[in-house]
Amino acid sequence: MFRCFFLNKKWFLWSVYGTTAVVLINWLRVGVDVELNYWNGEFYDLLQSALVSPNAVSIHDFKDIIIDFFKLTTVYVVISVVVDYFIRHWIFRWRCAMNEYYVSHWSLIRHVEGASQRIQEDTMRFAKLVEDLGISILRNFMTLATFTPLLWEFSKKVKVIPFFGEVNHSMVIVAVVSSFGGMAFLMYVGRKLPGLEYHNQRVEAAYRKELVLGEDDPNKGQPETIQALFSHVRQNYFNMYRAYLMFDSFSSAYGKYSELTVYIVMIPTILQAAITLGVLKKITSSYSKVEDSLRFLIRRWSSCVELMSIYKRLRAFETQIENVAIGQKVTQTELE
Repeated sequence: MFRCFFLNKKWFLWSVYGTTAVVLINWLRVGVDVELNYWNGEFYDLLQSALVSPNAVSIHDFKDIIIDFFKLTTVYVVISVVVDYFIRHWIFRWRCAMNEYYVSHWSLIRHVEGASQRIQEDTMRFAKLVEDLGISILRNFMTLATFTPLLWEFSKKVKVIPFFGEVNHSMVIVAVVSSFGGMAFLMYVGRKLPGLEYHNQRVEAAYRKELVLGEDDPNKGQPETIQALFSHVRQNYFNMYRAYLMFDSFSSAYGKYSELTVYIVMIPTILQAAITLGVLKKITSSYSKVEDSLRFLIRRWSSCVELMSIYKRLRAFETQIENVAIGQKVTQTELE
């Protein structure tokens, strides 16, 4: 999966320079996101001033800050469109490299069960998930690296939190504890899902193979055999549904109950009127960015499970290719 693209001279431009371009452009987009966060603070401070006393803010002030917003948003949109377009091409080149590697060994592995599905369907799904999930992980990591120092600085304005009193850099600590605590618990709850997803693909493949063989061979695809294979499919799906019921219940509850965490922690600061509305907005926005980045795997756990399942299948397929290739080399050596 990785060697055929990143260690192949043919794909050097896309694998090395392409990956570098993806990282740099996404970093630039996160930088614009930081500027928008500062803009939010200035905008809400302006609103607070305008609502406190009449004519405290002129129309020109509003016009200037709105123009700044359109400038930043335009840059953000252009960067997003360009990087998404480039990523689609970059990911497809990766799929092309995988396809070339597998097809080059087709004569050795055509007898392997599910070989055609691995080459066509799994490489396609792998590419889509890397485009969706892999790039999102990269962006969330960059967001975390950028907004954590901001939240660290803003936390100096939140000196007291409920139950604990004075805590230095309290907002960062709360975000980390809340996110990692919830993530660890939910990963424990959903620990069986990758294995169930992997097993699901195996029973589905066995069921599909029997049906395909039954099209040409009258001795295959008998009703009793098909019913037995489908009973395995049904049982595995029911097991998956029970596992997802537990995981979704805790995940949904955690997501909803944690929405007010930042405001609960800031109750003493808000009641003392120690910060302005703009500062409050910058703190809550930065906290949200950090917490969302830390909780990313929780929100996308189903996609993570699917990607891990596909990785397992492709890795097992590549192991079969390597074993068959080694066996052929040994045979040729013995003949010589």
